[in-house]
Amino acid sequence: QVQLTESGGGLVQAGGSLRLSCAVSGRTFIYYSITWFRLSPGKEREFVAAISWNGTRTYFADSVKGRFTISRDNAQHMVYLQMNSLKPEDTAIYYCATDGPLGAGVDPSDFGSWGQGTQVTVSS
Repeated sequence: QVQLTESGGGLVQAGGSLRLSCAVSGRTFIYYSITWFRLSPGKEREFVAAISWNGTRTYFADSVKGRFTISRDNAQHMVYLQMNSLKPEDTAIYYCATDGPLGAGVDPSDFGSWGQGTQVTVSS
């Protein structure tokens, strides 16, 4: 059973940066993609970014393109979401997920494994 654990959230001022981490355990192989979603009050869970198993393909929501990057370290079973130039509208709980399709704008209901989430709050 795969386990995903997010960390790195916190409170930051607008314009600041945070790096979220997603630790993957329970997998002996590296051939899995990871997708980040976020959930804001009053909104549905939305796609943020995704990365293929080898890092050669990445996808981003239009709202974060140019500000967020995604990377992974397969030796450590870690995936990172670097968030720069943060805006108050980036405030959300951020989740990493796997066992789902790889691409932009994917449906969160198609994912079978989720972390518990990490809160990101961006103050204006």
